Amino acid sequence: MPAAETPQPQPVVIVVTELEPVEGEVTDPQPLVTEPVENGHNEPEPTQAKKHVEVTEVKEEESVLGSFFETSGDINFVAKVEAKDLLRKPTIKWFKGKWMDLASKTGKHLQLKESFDRFTKIHTFEMRIIKAKENYAGNYRCEVNYKDKFDSCSFDLEIKGFEGQDDAGELDFSGLLKHREHKQEEVSEVDVWEILKNARPDEYEKIAFTYGITDLRGLLKRLKKTKKEEKKSEAFAKRLEPAYQVDKGGKIRLVVDLADPTVELKWYKNGQEIRSTPKYIFEHKGIQRIMVINNCQINDDAAYSVTAGEEKCTTELFVKELPVNIVKKLEPVKTTVNERIELECEVSEEGAKVKWMKNGVEVPTGVRSRYRVKSEGTKHWLIIDDATKDDTGTYSLMATGGTTEAHVQVDLKPLKILMDLQSVTVLLGQPLKLNCEIYPGNVLGRWYKNGQLIQPSERLSIIHRTKNHSLDIESSTIHDAGDYTFVPEGYTQTLSAKVHIIDPPRVHLEALNVPDDTVTIVAGNKLRLEIPISGEPAPRVVWMKGERVILDSGNRVRAETFADHTCLTIDIAEREDTGNYKIVLQNEAGEDTASVKIKVVDIPDPPEAPMVTDVGGDWCTMTWELPRYDGGSPILGYFIERKKKQSSRWMRLNFDLCKETTFEPKKMIEGVPINTNHYLHLIRLLAVTSEPTMLVVDDVTDTTVTMKWRPPDTIGAAGLDGYQVEYCIEGSKTKNIYCMLSDEWIHANKELIEKTRYTITGLPVEAKILVRIKAINAAGASPPRTTQHSILVKEVIEPPKIRIPRHLKQTYIRKVGEVVNLVMPFVGKPRPKVNWLKEGQPIDQTISIRNSDCDSIMFIRKAERKHSGKYELSVQVENHIDTAMLDIQIVDLPGPPQAVKIEEVWGNNVALDWNPPKDNGNAPIIGYTIQKADKKTMEWYTCIEHYHRTCITISDLVVGNEYFFRIYSENMVGLSESATATKDSALIVKEGLQLKIPEYNDRDFTEPPIFTQPLINTFAIAGYNATLNCSVRANPRPKVIWMKNKITIIDDPRYRMFSNQGVCTLEIRKPSPFDGGVYTCKAINDLGEAQVDCKLEVKVITQE
Repeated sequence: MPAAETPQPQPVVIVVTELEPVEGEVTDPQPLVTEPVENGHNEPEPTQAKKHVEVTEVKEEESVLGSFFETSGDINFVAKVEAKDLLRKPTIKWFKGKWMDLASKTGKHLQLKESFDRFTKIHTFEMRIIKAKENYAGNYRCEVNYKDKFDSCSFDLEIKGFEGQDDAGELDFSGLLKHREHKQEEVSEVDVWEILKNARPDEYEKIAFTYGITDLRGLLKRLKKTKKEEKKSEAFAKRLEPAYQVDKGGKIRLVVDLADPTVELKWYKNGQEIRSTPKYIFEHKGIQRIMVINNCQINDDAAYSVTAGEEKCTTELFVKELPVNIVKKLEPVKTTVNERIELECEVSEEGAKVKWMKNGVEVPTGVRSRYRVKSEGTKHWLIIDDATKDDTGTYSLMATGGTTEAHVQVDLKPLKILMDLQSVTVLLGQPLKLNCEIYPGNVLGRWYKNGQLIQPSERLSIIHRTKNHSLDIESSTIHDAGDYTFVPEGYTQTLSAKVHIIDPPRVHLEALNVPDDTVTIVAGNKLRLEIPISGEPAPRVVWMKGERVILDSGNRVRAETFADHTCLTIDIAEREDTGNYKIVLQNEAGEDTASVKIKVVDIPDPPEAPMVTDVGGDWCTMTWELPRYDGGSPILGYFIERKKKQSSRWMRLNFDLCKETTFEPKKMIEGVPINTNHYLHLIRLLAVTSEPTMLVVDDVTDTTVTMKWRPPDTIGAAGLDGYQVEYCIEGSKTKNIYCMLSDEWIHANKELIEKTRYTITGLPVEAKILVRIKAINAAGASPPRTTQHSILVKEVIEPPKIRIPRHLKQTYIRKVGEVVNLVMPFVGKPRPKVNWLKEGQPIDQTISIRNSDCDSIMFIRKAERKHSGKYELSVQVENHIDTAMLDIQIVDLPGPPQAVKIEEVWGNNVALDWNPPKDNGNAPIIGYTIQKADKKTMEWYTCIEHYHRTCITISDLVVGNEYFFRIYSENMVGLSESATATKDSALIVKEGLQLKIPEYNDRDFTEPPIFTQPLINTFAIAGYNATLNCSVRANPRPKVIWMKNKITIIDDPRYRMFSNQGVCTLEIRKPSPFDGGVYTCKAINDLGEAQVDCKLEVKVITQE
């Protein structure tokens, strides 16, 4: 067996022992050792055998053991394997001859046993032959395997003293297959190896079946490694060469010399007999037989054979193709998507096979491929019908004589916005639809809201139909408001619009949960009425009582508005607060109103003086009128009292309420005058009220003092008629006793006042006074509330402060001709000086200014553009100054655009260009309106509105018509009064499209040869083809030269050279040991050269 190159394994020791026969007469064994026998070519040479055989994994030291026995005896063969270094049991096989596995023959005449000694670590394998027969003689072999280790031992068995036996035995495998009796003659052993060597491959299975070969696959593997012995031919004096080579279109002569010229010859091509034709010509010259093949083509590259009688010799013919050169190179192409691309190339030969590549990868050209390949004569085309951006790349055509390549650039078509997105305002809950139109129509896009990607849902759908892209929302919500953007895929342009969701205002009075929307409160208590409201944007809320508007800056009664509700607050409810209050809500979506009735419940007024209608002895009848004010609720009844005229004590006449307006007192004393009194409700308070509370100074000037206070904590049943304000000047005779004497106090008000605020006038300058307040009712005056400190009658300086309204903190915009009325409230004492300036200069006389103590009003009856600018309001009190800036912008209609011209006309499209208007109307230009008119009718039609850019492409024009165009500009006021039209017209004509291909500078891809994959040292088996491979990169394409031992290989039929995409291959056909050596691959081009080497070793498989 040949030596392997793997590391040497541990030795396996096989011990073979022959034991004495159990039955029959068997002579002592006489061991003989012979050299290995292969295919019966060498006869054995007897030598003494050794009992212990030590064999490594790959080399067999001693292998054959001979034994002689007589018939009818039993024979045992024992193999022992040392297992000290083995992890598991080895595998053992017993063979008879070279192919029969005895494991399948165990039975009546053959037994196999095995055992293991744990102490000595030895495996024992035993083969027992029972009642040996003469046909059991032959060569036996024992093979041991363990993982990648292998060893074997063979021996010969010869049986003597054979007498005819009826039972041929199971070991005669050929007898078992044929199922016939053996002839009583000596049967010679068949050499199956020799039969297989000389047989054709299609006869292997038949031979295996005939001779009982079970392991045919393993047998064929070993057969391949065995070199067939060539026999000398008896029919041919000179055979065909192993191979021939001829150029495509050339002529080749195949010559053989015959040993016997009379023998009939037949020529075959791939097993098919060749007949004489103009292509195949047969010649005879003496003993030479010649076949001439004319005009060799690719299909002539085949295996040829010639038979002379029963002998045959074969050869191979290799047809070398001439290189196909590139006549017309590919040209670079630049186009846009959806266009048709045709790459054309011309080669030097018709019908030549070429290969199309894209970026170094072969282009698929199947039925479902986007690429179509077409050829006509020497021209070849690669066609892409509907180009996409992915088709951009470097395309190349490879022929045997060269390569041509070109770059294809597929760009997106220029994006044309046919209809831009429009900002919309939608009522809450109504459908929302945004759509735009762009060209090309097959461009996809994405929708974004406030920078976030929008995904379709059940409520929101995104639709794309040709040029139209739309976003639909079934029912809009507040959260749908925002900035929407549509981004076409592959383009940097975007389309944007704003969506404003509005909701009409609404007052939710049902939240009050009061009957008839009437709120009842007791006088003197605090009322805070909160009513929910809704609306988008937040509505403006106005509270009104009658025609009077309730402000948020009120003292006792004020209105406040929050995000989701409005609130009416009455700090101390009075009977005058009773009435209907109206709430008005306004926003851009609409208006809503609601009314709330507030009812203040108070004690009623006393009825009018009673009248006595009839008088008796001790009784009388009296009647009276209903009170003028019932306190906000129905009168429940009356209490009647009486007293003597001279007495001050009143006596109640009824203990139950009198519900009528008449009463008859009884048990009176005749002749005594009686006074009667009556009042409302169940209690009558005759005591005075408590003193007023929280008396403070509200304002002081040089001659006046304003005081304010709160009502008494306790008023009583008698009610409150009013207040008396008194003051006393400090420094009088009552200074030390705080003006306690009533004659020193001066009445400030001649009549009682109901309000809790009063201004004392006519005071001396810089005098100090004390002030007191009394509450007056029917019972009299309450204890006074007096100021704790004296008050200096001198006006206090209050620094001025301008309170700029919220809507004036940003630019105040009005249209030309509208009224401007601005109220600027301020505070400051004494009365501030007010001054208006416009950008540092006095204001125009057409502007009216009206000033008061607390505000300044700017009024412009008819606004003009000249009134725009920054106004400065200054308010000064002595050395204190406060200023405020107002930005007023008076806007007007813009002027028409400038320089409207037709930029380009192609197909049914017209490109327009213009400049913004010279006068923008003092407001930004928000869009343009483009109109078109046919020259025949000159009727104008609007193409697009609210267009933001200053250039546009008008599409879908009618071929053959001539068009004029005009453009209006638009700002926040509206469209310009006039439009600017194009001077020239655009005629839409039908003409072909011409593609302008720009010139590109080719990139320099040239480089010297570089081997990216070198040659590798390798081994080859004699008789089997071997290949050497390497890869090289170079531009221009290099010339590849193969050398053996520094000698160039030229036109040698035993070598075939290939080069495909830089991969260089050298194929050596059926190499012999003489083909071993150092092989070199050398690549050369104009920029340099490179080479790589490797060593090839050819091994010969020897026969066993």
